[in-house]
Amino acid sequence: MLDFTSVLYLGMHHGHAALRPWWQITTGRPAALGSTTRVAGLETALAALMGHESAALGSSTLHLFWDLFAELVREPAAIHVDAGTYPIARWGVERVAARGVTVTVFPMHDTAAVRARLAREPGRYRPIVVCDGLCPLTGRLAPLRDYAEACAAVDGVLVVDDTQGLGLLGRRPNRAVPYGEDGAGTPAWWGVDGAEIIVVNSLAKAFGVPLAVIAGRAAQIERFKTNSLTRIHCSPPSLAGISAAEHALALNAAEGAGRRRRLLSLIELFRRSLRHLGLAAHGGRLPFQTLKCPVGQGAIQLHDMLLHRGIRAVLHRAMGRTALVTFVLNCLHSAQDIAAVMDALARARGRIPELRQAS
Repeated sequence: MLDFTSVLYLGMHHGHAALRPWWQITTGRPAALGSTTRVAGLETALAALMGHESAALGSSTLHLFWDLFAELVREPAAIHVDAGTYPIARWGVERVAARGVTVTVFPMHDTAAVRARLAREPGRYRPIVVCDGLCPLTGRLAPLRDYAEACAAVDGVLVVDDTQGLGLLGRRPNRAVPYGEDGAGTPAWWGVDGAEIIVVNSLAKAFGVPLAVIAGRAAQIERFKTNSLTRIHCSPPSLAGISAAEHALALNAAEGAGRRRRLLSLIELFRRSLRHLGLAAHGGRLPFQTLKCPVGQGAIQLHDMLLHRGIRAVLHRAMGRTALVTFVLNCLHSAQDIAAVMDALARARGRIPELRQAS
């Protein structure tokens, strides 16, 4: 079965034999009661990679967002959420909305809408803007530079869920290296930094590790650690996860550039091959390649036909459609894998009218 459903974009598989050994899966001690030197070292390494003063580990982004927004609204605040924001960050927002904090949603990547909202409440509330670093379905990056400047002008805070960008995008992008150099994430790709930015990431995508990290100014992260309830009441990150994260950062330093180059070449091959069939996909140069057609019942039919031919893709609802088919590429795929997909799509033309019309 050819699998195009995995979000392990850089193909990092952290087998036990490749990892630093651990003698117990957890210390049984909440993070609030102290962490190990390995945790501190990993937090320092992640902060350095992402370009922030400090970082703190969490078991998941849900744990981090649950506490982050509760911390940010200790003083009067209003939260403005980009419509493209991933659900987990929204769940953290919903927690404080239930306490009466004002929350509005603005159109995805609409800088003018952000500026207009922030201008309406000078001095009344501290504004908090929430967004994803990039949208995998469209291949568009959030205008983080504009958002950060808008927040800085009114002493606001920009909270970025950059789970999709970490490990994939990085500093100093150019025509030869469009992803950037180091996997530091979308803010680094934009060259954005400042006291107004807090970044929350899962390491479970490009780095393949079921851990999360929050990064920002040292004072911000220290306040987060002091007031975090999940660091008291929930289990800390496992020692197995910490070993995997250490391994991921080592792989990124040694092989990340090559893995990103290979991934980009496969995405470009996939898109060229689609065009040869008269088809197209959303997603740009990012790993999520969502077919523009078929949609609805045709997408369901195509998904079933692909499965019958031994190809697993993602059937989902998004972008206002009833159903869409997405292929998630990673650097372990091959040109032969892509050729197999194109052959299956060509054969599906005879049974799915939308594919015939598109070609």
